[in-house]
Amino acid sequence: MVIDNNYPGNILVRLMVGLIFLSEGIQKFLFPIADGSGRFAKIGIPHPQFFGPFVGNTEIVCGILLIIGLFTRVAATPLLIVILTAIYTTKMPILIDKGFWAAAHDGRADFSMLMGIVFLLIFGAGKYSVDNKFFTNRS
Repeated sequence: MVIDNNYPGNILVRLMVGLIFLSEGIQKFLFPIADGSGRFAKIGIPHPQFFGPFVGNTEIVCGILLIIGLFTRVAATPLLIVILTAIYTTKMPILIDKGFWAAAHDGRADFSMLMGIVFLLIFGAGKYSVDNKFFTNRS
């Protein structure tokens, strides 16, 4: 199977994933108690004063890279770790306490982000991206 990563529609997935992570990263700094280190402490992430800003910076930088389509697969990798950690720490307890349907309902955005990241890891940035402009073999 040949994977053609030159689809113009990839920009929509990049924008969805990139803009949401950019927004979430900024919110970790704007609202640290609710969304940053305070939230991390509440859900049991070790060293929340370090990991809150660290994850926020990761989401901002990698989100911007996805939006412009630069180093897309590289930028998607740390975001994959972020979203898997988020699912594990916030949705698994719901699954255990309230069951599948409650977890499915609360986790729909996280699952969509996970699928968007997996898409970008497989298919890349697409036609309208910095990656395509500078890193595509045009022989």
